[in-house]
Amino acid sequence: MSSSSRHILTAPAWPYANGPRHIGHVSGFALPADMFSRYQRMAGNRVLMVSGTDEHGTPIQVQADKEGVTARELADRYNRVIAEDLYGLGMSYDLFTRTSTRNHYAVVQEIFKGLYDNGYIFPKTTMGAISPSTGRTLPDRYIEGTCPICGYDGARGDQCDNCGNQLDPIDLINPVSRINGEKPSFVETEHFMLDLPAFTDVLGRYLRSKQGGGVAGRSHGGETQWRPNVLKFSLNLLDDLQPRAISRDLDWGVPIPLDGWRDNPAKKLYVWFDAVIGYFSASVEWARRQGDPEAWRAWWQDPEALSYYFMGKDNIVFHSEIWPAMLLGYGGEGDKGGTPGSLGRLNVPTEVVSSEFLTMEGRKFSSSRQVVIYVKDFLERYDVDALRYYVAVAGPENQDTDFTWSEFVRRNNDELVAAWGNLVNRSINMAAKNFGAVPEAGELTGADRALLERSRSAFGAVGGELGRSRFKNAITEALDVVRDANRYLSDQAPWKLKDDPERVKSILHVALQVVDDAKSLLTPFLPNSSQKVYEMLGGAGTWSGMPRLEMVSEEGGPDYPVLTGDYTTEAVWESRPIKPGVPLAKPTPLFKKLDSSVVDEELARLEEGKGES
Repeated sequence: MSSSSRHILTAPAWPYANGPRHIGHVSGFALPADMFSRYQRMAGNRVLMVSGTDEHGTPIQVQADKEGVTARELADRYNRVIAEDLYGLGMSYDLFTRTSTRNHYAVVQEIFKGLYDNGYIFPKTTMGAISPSTGRTLPDRYIEGTCPICGYDGARGDQCDNCGNQLDPIDLINPVSRINGEKPSFVETEHFMLDLPAFTDVLGRYLRSKQGGGVAGRSHGGETQWRPNVLKFSLNLLDDLQPRAISRDLDWGVPIPLDGWRDNPAKKLYVWFDAVIGYFSASVEWARRQGDPEAWRAWWQDPEALSYYFMGKDNIVFHSEIWPAMLLGYGGEGDKGGTPGSLGRLNVPTEVVSSEFLTMEGRKFSSSRQVVIYVKDFLERYDVDALRYYVAVAGPENQDTDFTWSEFVRRNNDELVAAWGNLVNRSINMAAKNFGAVPEAGELTGADRALLERSRSAFGAVGGELGRSRFKNAITEALDVVRDANRYLSDQAPWKLKDDPERVKSILHVALQVVDDAKSLLTPFLPNSSQKVYEMLGGAGTWSGMPRLEMVSEEGGPDYPVLTGDYTTEAVWESRPIKPGVPLAKPTPLFKKLDSSVVDEELARLEEGKGES
């Protein structure tokens, strides 16, 4: 790690463990985070990428009841399914864990106690919703009605997705249960509340620091200008912050760590409260598994450390308002002051990188309506790098985007196969056929030097865009280098220069140098195919590290699978001169061309409900 490197926390949102992930999910939280992390590692920064499955809350319990299993059994099943999905995508987690570990419970309870001791958590008697037919508590998000603020006819009891305001289910107009359609009854119940209004001023300063990119202080680390949609939405919420419930009437979740509460089987901490703490608890678990229990502090307490949180736009409020408030309150930095908890002050997010929504063939992804293709099914039929490429170049980075099979096939064939795959194949093939190795360049022409300079300079341009999470701009710039190299080969036409082998050597040397550069430029997006190019050019070993799935144990708890890996590999973010004389063999195709029938087949699956596993 160079002296100029920084500690960077990459925090992809926690996928909910009530079913497998579909490509709409991973286009928002997973793949952008991995592209960002791979680039930062190549650039010499010390990255810690952590997350896991979010396993508590009523949706897990409801699904478990439907299937006749316990909540733990359901969470165990989908923790493994989701971990395998993310492994298949090549997600380079340092640790992908889960929220049902003893470590997570302990960290969550410590954050709760720190907030409680500082006066930012208080008890309140509220009206809770009950199912008249079963007598069980109905969670806020399982009650639906008309929003009393904007009139939207599909607001949930905890939040209106149309206007973004926090809600209470009793305030909904014509509330009904989403489970069975009945009208809920409301009874008094006591819960703990997070005093969000006590953070209005400090959150305002924190968020406004993100408008211009100036450093905002020790724990705030504001270095980047946030995406306008994230910042505007977050600033608007400051006008009406309300105390927010952080406990629920439920028997599946983290116990409340107070006398008279911790042994209550029907009171648990609310799932959203414990899930955001997972970024921190996963860092603590990672450190312990590395044999250095204090290692997490470099990412969470160093004032120079940076942290980037990746999610879909429906999760903005939790990461730009509530999680910062919890971190600030634990450190004693809200209106009520206070003393930092035993773990000390913790860094708030440097940037909240939120994507918009991905739809599919003009329709919203829906497992229940079978408008879906799950990650596992996709990877069984198509190249993982084809999906990664599509998300980078055409994903919902700044606006809602529609995934269509015709566009997927077009981009695979016209851009991956015909542009990048073609450059790799014909450059290496001609060099292997004519010289058997990387040829040495002779005197370079203006065209040669121009292409080499174009390729070298792309590292600054592509890296600058990746550092700002502008994936479409970054991969477009990288592909432009590929297109320039293809034009160069066509213009120079080495196959016509049979009487000038020295010139052919120079042309192919230049082409292979650009192939090697492009391989590096595309590594964050296409790590699997970049590894193949690395090997085709004579590289040995691992170019860009891939995750491994392994079982781990925890004292007092069951074994469970995690994703982890060693990502200290050869991949670097710079142009490195290729070495003449390195043997070359005839290349194999880098990507598979897709037949036009793929579109008809996938649309038929969609219509017949065969897209669902």
